[in-house]
Amino acid sequence: MNRRPSPVTRRRVLLTGAGTAAALFGTSPGCVSANPAGRRRSRATGSLQPYASYWFPDSLPSGTPGDGITWRSLKAWTPESDADLAFNTATVPLAERFTPVPANTTARGGQARISALAAFGPTAGNPSQGSATADRYAPTHWAYLDELVFWGGSSGEGLILAPNAPVVDAAHRNGVPVLGTVFLPPAAYGGQLRWTRDLVQRDAAGRFPLAGKLVEVATAYGFDGWFINAETDGGDAALATGMRAFLRALRSAGAGHGLRITWYDAMNRTGRVGWQGALNDLDQPFFQDGAEPVADTLFVDFRWSAASLADSGRLAERLGRDRYELWAGVDVESAGWDAPVDWEAILPAGRDHVVSYGFYRPEWTLHHLPAGRTPGDFHAADDRFWSGAALDPARPGGSGAGWRAPAGAVADRSTLTALPFATSFNTGHGLRWYENGAVTSASPWNHLGLQDRLPPRHWAVRTDGERPEVTLDFADAWRGGSSLLVRGGLGAPAVLELFPARLPTGAGTVVELTHRLDPSSGPVTVEVAVASREAPGPGEPAPYTWLPAGAPAPGDSWRTDVVRLGAAPGLGAPGTGTLYSLGVRLTGRGGTPVAWRLGALAVRDTAGRPAAPAGLTITDTATAADGTVSLRLRWRRATGPVRHYELHRLLPGGRREFLGGTCGAAFHIAGLRRAGNEAVARLEVRAVHELFTASAPAATQLPW
Repeated sequence: MNRRPSPVTRRRVLLTGAGTAAALFGTSPGCVSANPAGRRRSRATGSLQPYASYWFPDSLPSGTPGDGITWRSLKAWTPESDADLAFNTATVPLAERFTPVPANTTARGGQARISALAAFGPTAGNPSQGSATADRYAPTHWAYLDELVFWGGSSGEGLILAPNAPVVDAAHRNGVPVLGTVFLPPAAYGGQLRWTRDLVQRDAAGRFPLAGKLVEVATAYGFDGWFINAETDGGDAALATGMRAFLRALRSAGAGHGLRITWYDAMNRTGRVGWQGALNDLDQPFFQDGAEPVADTLFVDFRWSAASLADSGRLAERLGRDRYELWAGVDVESAGWDAPVDWEAILPAGRDHVVSYGFYRPEWTLHHLPAGRTPGDFHAADDRFWSGAALDPARPGGSGAGWRAPAGAVADRSTLTALPFATSFNTGHGLRWYENGAVTSASPWNHLGLQDRLPPRHWAVRTDGERPEVTLDFADAWRGGSSLLVRGGLGAPAVLELFPARLPTGAGTVVELTHRLDPSSGPVTVEVAVASREAPGPGEPAPYTWLPAGAPAPGDSWRTDVVRLGAAPGLGAPGTGTLYSLGVRLTGRGGTPVAWRLGALAVRDTAGRPAAPAGLTITDTATAADGTVSLRLRWRRATGPVRHYELHRLLPGGRREFLGGTCGAAFHIAGLRRAGNEAVARLEVRAVHELFTASAPAATQLPW
């Protein structure tokens, strides 16, 4: 039986998981003063750092905020007064996805889906555009997610939390919508019923001004809706009626923008907080009110049982709703894959799934690791959590006692539907930054918005011999911070299935591979694996054609091989071909274990180079006590398609140093130091194409 936490424990987990995030992620750099309108200025000399935004609905707490915390009112917020808006605005559109034939026989499409409530940093002091550390939660298993909640909020910082742009951009690139959080905490943890009343207040015309503000924030910042969690007890039926009307107003105002609402099972129709662990007559009005939907989905509290979930699914269908619009809460914050979960209540063997499910705090895969952890340590744990102990979604065994890895239950999705497509296997964090195989910044970094589209199936390998190890590796890269490393014995050819796709192909379509062998590797022959038809059934391989892609020599530098798809049946006819699956086949020679790196992979018809941005301008500077300078930059976006922008510094002697990147058109640089006796720091920004080609630069100078 699934162990049920006590009500006090659950409230503690929900609140302190967000409110004490600073203890997990460290203190914020610098202090900011309170300003209800949302414009922030640093008191700490030299700090212009922008942060993810958070607010109270209207009235602020009594007293004084702690260091690094700004108390702001959402009711007073306007885009024009938001000094950090340009740094927090996501720009990547939500990609469309399709469901390929599953990699195994147990994963199902069209049934249970997965939500995740994940904290990417503290509520206060969460940098808008990444930071100078590789120790950051950088999820890559987007293919199994249907919704991501940017979790946070606390009574001492703020209750309404907008996702920062890197998270939204990465999720959107993989077709996953992102919700901000509205958290009204229990009174035992500082919650005040006045904040609930502030949220649902009406103006003189009977409208809900805070519903309008939530829609305005989501559309200005570029995310997809709100997770509403009303846990402050003490209300009455009138307050519950007001909350339902507020939700209807929020849904109506957001409908034209494609916004969605997830309601958490806490407040019920009496106005009191009573977690049901079910969809029933007490919380139904917040999900479906008569013939009208109120929320798009309901996150069912962790007190559920097999009977309550079965009843909930049936009730949803009687209401004309999809039973998979119910998320059964699965708490993995403290135990991860060892969490006791009654999986049969959600995913019964041999029968249709009962409801969907929602992971609470899957970033456990990072935070349970000891001090000194590396990005590779994190990705190994994250792969085990999502793919299973075998680290292969074609064989998704459990990772702990009774654990059912998502890869074994939920069919993965893909966004590869249009050319050009390219990836450099960049995870959005790294120990260094590489360009064309050379290090252009030796500093650790993270920025999830720079993450590439990565293989959805970590790691599907088919071989009749020993299975090689497949990892995202940070010791060397062609571009970004990581490469794909395959190492181990190859007693038989091994097929690494990388990308399910629906890519149109023609006579001129090519696949490009940039790859190399480590010096310790044995020789290997590389072939591109392409399929013009889908796999014949779940768990079966696609009908691949093998196209030669070279035989790199151990210890050689990176090489790029171009493979024309015209030689593959069904892929060369103009306007008629479709690439359904893309991978590689490796064949060892001589019996020596191999260590082969894939640094980049692209499918294209033609090469492309973006237009240049313009008007690079320094909008603000501040000098710290140590003489370093922080600055804010803005520029005009390039015309035409742009993947992201990259900033460099041109050092004396001509060397270019990578400073960072963003999908937006504004950037903050911290701690710039004079190089030698240079009179000015020379700064450049370039637009980067989907194929990672760069534009001509826009330039500016910072006088010393």
